[in-house]
Formats: sequence, C-alpha cells, structure tokens
Amino acid sequence: MVKKAICLISGGLDSAVTSFIAKDEGYEVYSINFRYGQRHSKEIESSKKIAEEINSKTHVIFDLDLSQFGGSSLVDKNLEIEENELEKIGKKIPSTYVPARNTIFLSIALAYAEVTDAEAIFIGVTAQDYSGYPDCRPEYIDSYQKMANIATKKALEKKPVKIITPLINLSKAEIIKKGMDLNVPFEKTWSCYRGYKKACGSCDSCKLRLNGFKKAGYKDPIDYL
Repeated sequence: MVKKAICLISGGLDSAVTSFIAKDEGYEVYSINFRYGQRHSKEIESSKKIAEEINSKTHVIFDLDLSQFGGSSLVDKNLEIEENELEKIGKKIPSTYVPARNTIFLSIALAYAEVTDAEAIFIGVTAQDYSGYPDCRPEYIDSYQKMANIATKKALEKKPVKIITPLINLSKAEIIKKGMDLNVPFEKTWSCYRGYKKACGSCDSCKLRLNGFKKAGYKDPIDYL
C-alpha cells in the first residue's frame, strides 16, 4: 500500500529539505503552499520548483489573505522588516511572526490529508525558530498532534494523521548537510523576507541561511545583493 504525506512547501530551505526527506522515506507526496498576503511571490515560485523536483502528486497553492488582519511585517507593508532580531530571541517575538500562521496552515493541511487519505503531514519547523516563533516550538507541535488525534474522521477510524517535524532538533548547518546528502537543489529555494531580484543578505532569514552554509562548509548557490 502506498504511503501518502502532505508536505507544506514554502519555497524556503527548510521546507525543501523536509519534502526531500518525505520522498526519501517512501511517501507519495501531496504538496501545499499558501498565498497568504505575503510581501512577494518569489517563495511561491520556488515552492513550485521544489514540488516538481520531488515529483509531487499534486501541488496546491491555497489562497487566503492574512494581510486583512496585519500584525506582521511579512503581510503588512506599512511595518518595517526589522533586522538583528536574532539577538533578541527569547526576549521578544520578531516582527516577522505571522499571528497563528502554523495553526492555520496545519489545519488546512489536516483537511487535505483527510481528502487524500494521507497518513502524515511533514512541516519544516526548526529549532532555530522556536525561541522566537511560538508556533515552531516542540510543545506546540505536541499539542497540535493531540488535537489532530481527536478532531478528524480519520482519527475516529483509528487512522490519525501524524505531524512529522524531521528538522526540529537540527541546526541550520545540520539541515543544509542533510539537504546536500539528499541532493536538494538549494539554488531553487528562496529564504529572503524581501522580494528583490536577489536575496538581500541582511534580513534575519538571509543571515541564518548564510551562517548555516558557512558552518556546513558549503557556498550558498543563490545570488545576493
């Protein structure tokens, strides 16, 4: 019997590695990405490329508009994307935190899992994010799993959907090394918070990525300003 999994593919480095892990573990992948009112579409284009690389059965781009609420510099262009927020991890939540985003995304992925009869959802939350983003913490994933175990028809039929987070305890360098082992095409990913022609190199996401490649001993294949 074919194993099926829903993969949340944002177009970034972490979700790309996560999707390749799902494929490597023998899952038939159904991928999903969200057009949620973010500043730019570059990550959406990258998600399409990664879905194609893993031979995703389908690739859904789900539309919803979180910019109606605002509250994050990723969806409200009137808010500045603050830099050097990494230095404040544990002291304040970054301006790039999108309120309840992972709860919203996982809930839609859970519905998709029911329709496709998938047994797992892969999401690339990471240890380097959970001190700043509350919905990337292990205890959040554990709590969401408990909810998913009682919230669906599949759960009542004794086939609950498992939330799998293969990167949650890995550093960025370890994630990159894992991706290299799996031949992830990092040149097709996009991590920058800004939608310029090239990655800015100065936002916290770019800094995390660049530092990860440096520690892993590789050169980042994408272009920077």
